[in-house]
Amino acid sequence: MALTRCPEGHLFSSRRYGNICPYCSKAVNLSKNVEEDVAGNYNDTMPYIGDLEVMDPVTGWLVCIDGPSKGRDYKILTEKNFLGRADGMDIQILGDNYIAKRNHAVFVYDPKKRKTLLLPGDSQGLVYVNEEAVYSPIELAPYDSIELGKSKFLFIPLCGENFEWQEVDAARDNERDGLKSARERDVGNSL
Repeated sequence: MALTRCPEGHLFSSRRYGNICPYCSKAVNLSKNVEEDVAGNYNDTMPYIGDLEVMDPVTGWLVCIDGPSKGRDYKILTEKNFLGRADGMDIQILGDNYIAKRNHAVFVYDPKKRKTLLLPGDSQGLVYVNEEAVYSPIELAPYDSIELGKSKFLFIPLCGENFEWQEVDAARDNERDGLKSARERDVGNSL
């Protein structure tokens, strides 16, 4: 696995994260023939942020409270998030070999219903929510305890009843439209 070093010195997989460091969100030029800007400043050799792949915004987190990754957080994005140890997993848990390599569990954020669900994966490993085994989809509540392998996590939601990214985007678009209308009115009145 090839690792890339960001301007802040963090190592990460460019195959998984592209050219954005998952720790500090700084862009890294993956071209081998360009000198690296170790200070992390923008210059002509660094990619323009508008040209970068846009990720879905975070909808919640899993925070490891017990196990090899204790203290680490994992982002839950919109729609399906497959959890396992392998490189291709949306949520990759390293260090706990009792978690299946692929699809131990699936976390789903449904933006239409504003709910986060947990589905058992297609591996042999079980998943527990608040000490109960999960055999079919279950809706998660804030601070639910989730056990996978030898690790224990807390579910921390961001999106739901009180917040939704689509509302933020709609409010921003309405504000822009309002400013545009006001400018057009001002231009019309000055003529």
